[in-house]
Amino acid sequence: MDIASLLVQVISGAVGGAGAGAAAKQYSLGTIGNIIAGAVGGGITGQLIGNFAGQMIEGWVGDIAGGAIGGIVLTLIAGVIKNMMAKS
Repeated sequence: MDIASLLVQVISGAVGGAGAGAAAKQYSLGTIGNIIAGAVGGGITGQLIGNFAGQMIEGWVGDIAGGAIGGIVLTLIAGVIKNMMAKS
């Protein structure tokens, strides 16, 4: 993976995280929290998809999809954990 792919994954993850927070208000971390969680999730998941899926998902489409999915998933997981901690 090159730096351009990582940057695309992080940006698409941030957008996916912001979208997930807006769509699922009960799991929102706030605008900045959603963006940060999404960016981290997008970078990590995008790299994992690139390493494991290899040639199956290739190019910009794979980078954008992997980043967005990772951003959505990590944002929602963090929101669920935040809600569980608040109820304790």
